[in-house]
Amino acid sequence: MLRRRISSMLTTSSVFNTQIRPTAVLLSPPVASSSSVKPPLTFPLLRFTQCTNPDFSNPRSNRNFRISNSCIRAYSLLSLNDLRDNPGAKKKKKRKGRGIGSGKGKTAGRGHKGQKARGTMKFGFEGGQTPLRRRLPKRGFKNPFSLTFQPVGLGKIAKLINAGKIDSSELITMKILKDAGAIGKQIGDGVRLMGRGAEQIQWPIHLEVSRATVRAKAAVEAAGGSVRRVHYNKLGFRALLKPEWFAKKGRLLPKPARPPPKLKDKVDSIGRLPAPTKPIPLTLKEIAAGTSPSP
Repeated sequence: MLRRRISSMLTTSSVFNTQIRPTAVLLSPPVASSSSVKPPLTFPLLRFTQCTNPDFSNPRSNRNFRISNSCIRAYSLLSLNDLRDNPGAKKKKKRKGRGIGSGKGKTAGRGHKGQKARGTMKFGFEGGQTPLRRRLPKRGFKNPFSLTFQPVGLGKIAKLINAGKIDSSELITMKILKDAGAIGKQIGDGVRLMGRGAEQIQWPIHLEVSRATVRAKAAVEAAGGSVRRVHYNKLGFRALLKPEWFAKKGRLLPKPARPPPKLKDKVDSIGRLPAPTKPIPLTLKEIAAGTSPSP
C-alpha cells in the first residue's frame, strides 16, 4: 500500500512538472518561504538518486520505479527488512555448564557443595528455623459459605408505590425493586425484606425476595398480601436482572437452579425465569379453604 501511494504521488508530480531534488534525504516537510515562489515538492522519508544504468525489465521490483520518461530511483528509509530492536533490548541467554572457558562451567556459578548447590528448597524455607508464616499469629476468620443480602424495608416499598414507580397490583420481584431504585446495583446473594415502616402497608402486595424477617412477613400477610422466598444462583440472578444480555449473546435463558440441601429449609421455591409478573396461583386446597397462597 505504501509503494502504491508513493508511485501515485511521484506520477502526479511529473505531470505538474515539479522539481525533485536527487540524492536528498528529507526527514521532515519543508517550511514555506515568505516569497511567492512555491517550494519544490518533497517526500519525507525518501531518498532519490539518479540511476546511470536503468533496468525496467523487472516490473515487480519494490525498490525502484519509473517516473514518466526520466530515470529516477527512489529508496525508502523504512522497510521491513531494516527493522531492528533497540541496542540492549534483547540479551543473550546465559548458558551454564558448557565448559570451563565459558565462565559458567563445572559448578555453573553455584559454588562448591552445600544445600544451595545440590537442589532447590520449597518456598518459604528458612534453613530449618520456624518460618515467618508460622511465627505470625492468626487473626480473624472468613466463612466461605456466608451469604450477603441487600436489605430493603417495607416503608421504602410503600413510598415507591405511592410515587408510581412500582405497581402494587403486579408481583414485586427483585428485578422490579432494582429498576425502581429500592436497592443498589450490587445485589450480591439476594434481597432481604425488612419490617421497617411496616405500618405504611395498608393494601395487599405480593413479593418475591430471597429472605424475609418474621415481622415483615407478618405485616404483609396481615394486609392480605404474600411473601415468597425464592432461590437464585449467580447465573440465575444475571438472567433475572439482565435478560437482554443473553439475547445479545445469542444464548437461551438458563434453567432455574435448585437450592443446595443446606438452604432447602430457608427458601420456599426455586426462582422462575424469565422474571414473573404474577404471583404463584393458589393450590386446590387453598382455593377450597379460601385462604391466601402459603409461602
